[in-house]
Amino acid sequence: MTHSKKSRLRNVLICLGVVVLLSGCVTSSDSRFAREADEDKAVRNYVQLATAYIGQGNFDRARNHLERALEIKPDSPSALAAMGLIYQREGDSQLARESFSKAVGNDGSYTRGRVYYGAFLYDQKEFEGAKEQFLKASADTGYEDRGSVFFNLGRIYQRLGETGNAIDAFQRSVELSRGEPSALLALSTSLVQTDAYTEASRYYSRLMTAMQRNRQMQHSPESLLTGIQIARFFNEWDREASLALVLKNQYPESDQYQQYKALISNDQ
Repeated sequence: MTHSKKSRLRNVLICLGVVVLLSGCVTSSDSRFAREADEDKAVRNYVQLATAYIGQGNFDRARNHLERALEIKPDSPSALAAMGLIYQREGDSQLARESFSKAVGNDGSYTRGRVYYGAFLYDQKEFEGAKEQFLKASADTGYEDRGSVFFNLGRIYQRLGETGNAIDAFQRSVELSRGEPSALLALSTSLVQTDAYTEASRYYSRLMTAMQRNRQMQHSPESLLTGIQIARFFNEWDREASLALVLKNQYPESDQYQQYKALISNDQ
């Protein structure tokens, strides 16, 4: 074989070697990505099943699925947050706190985990901490249940005595939820507390329309007292009397009925 032929053959073999090496790298990479995708899918499925079992109160089965998910990915935010729910429901507050904290620590963009954590802190009466979590959750414009985030944020502001911020949060909740009844009531009640009766009346009327359309919806003590206060401001005595009668008959032991009695005693 001539020198030139040997040289050409060597070059071909080198090129083939490069192709083989590159091909091997791509195959290895594809395999890794496929494996990671399979693991992510498995974790998602385990968490979805666990969440369904948590909703049914079947914590043992839920825990089994979450343990499998965490075996695959020990730092999975969704699995850790769901495990936190189990601990919370079982009364293990410290373990719940640790799981929720790890979930949001591992992925600060995992909004559902922040919602879970914020709700936990609210139940623990740690309102400043709950506010921090819900404020961060409210910034996620892609979160599918953003209206409820603002509703819970409004409740937190109420507990902190920040009525103005509560009104703003409830207004956002009404807008995002397209007039969800609980948000309409919370907003009406907060507006009454600031003597903004005209605005309160407008939102309360929307609530009454929703109740008329859905006969399964019933007045709560809060909705009755709020309606009474609005009716009194506008001197709608018949409407006040009607709502007061329902409050007395259906909720005679409620705090709202006691407030109503104190309200009318001031008139005497």
